[in-house]
Amino acid sequence: MERTSRDSKMKEEEDVQAGVEIWKYVLGFSGIAVVKCAIELGIAEAIENHEGPMALSELSSTLGCVPFSLDRIMRFLVHNHFFKEEPTIQGTAGYVHTPLSRRLLRQGEDSMADFILLESSPVMLAPWHHLSSCVRINGTAAFEAAYGGDIWKYAAANPAFNRLINDAMACDARLAVSAIIESCPKLFDGLKTLVDVGGGNGTALGKFVKAFPWIEGINFDLPHVVSVAAECEGVKQVGGDMFDSVPKADAVFIMKVLQDWNNDDCVRILKKCKEAIPKDKGKVIIVETVIGEEKQDSFEFVRFMKDMAMMAFTNSGKERTSEEWDCVLKEAGFSSYNIIPIRAVQSVIEAFP
Repeated sequence: MERTSRDSKMKEEEDVQAGVEIWKYVLGFSGIAVVKCAIELGIAEAIENHEGPMALSELSSTLGCVPFSLDRIMRFLVHNHFFKEEPTIQGTAGYVHTPLSRRLLRQGEDSMADFILLESSPVMLAPWHHLSSCVRINGTAAFEAAYGGDIWKYAAANPAFNRLINDAMACDARLAVSAIIESCPKLFDGLKTLVDVGGGNGTALGKFVKAFPWIEGINFDLPHVVSVAAECEGVKQVGGDMFDSVPKADAVFIMKVLQDWNNDDCVRILKKCKEAIPKDKGKVIIVETVIGEEKQDSFEFVRFMKDMAMMAFTNSGKERTSEEWDCVLKEAGFSSYNIIPIRAVQSVIEAFP
């Protein structure tokens, strides 16, 4: 009787919790919409440039916003730990930064603003409405269902969107590269040349060359990508196709590229990478998500969400478990590898020919 009562109470508590949790999915989009609004308005910059806590009246005047509406936006942001309230000199409530709100600044090493603007853009939202299509037998990839072609063709034909992708990838690259330099600098010992395959605008490679100035960098990506990449001291821009060949170097660095492709394509890419490095002392440094490791951390929920994003935005991409990476690397002909956790969503996979 006591157990029945306990089970009934537990079920009641679960039902109550479910009634709360479901609202995250009913109105879940409101979070990214409000944060996008904050970035577009320049709220983070206004507060950053103001000396001391910034009152609502000052913020409204600076941004050219209706105080009543801006107050509601700020109330939402403060509740969700974007900014906090502190008293101004006059004793009224004012806004100051939090570690989370600093990620909304357009400039800075920790900025995620461009990544948020990409993911919340109309182009990237449309494929989510077709997610069920790519799950069905004989269904169509979500991005193709929305636009009639894959994301890479769309980017090549739309320079503004291509720039949005590159800026967003640069955000993630800054965070991941900083974690790599901090966690495993010995990865780069003895390297004279390093080619970044799918390096985008060269942000990652530029940071490596700055941290390890003895390295000569080669930023390798599709011609329409590297053609708009900014010049960087110590980095050479090379256009090409990784399925055809990869420029020769002591080591290959490839970050957040393999997630976009199926296992067979990953094997093809990795074989080209292996051909580009010396057989005796070369290596391929892979930076990718590894799902479901035994030592789960606070990023694990992000890894599952990223896997859903791969379904929405690519034809056959996915985030992989360590067992799946093992199969891909062995099929590509690598003799050994190490998986190195870093303080980021991704891990480092150091693969040897």
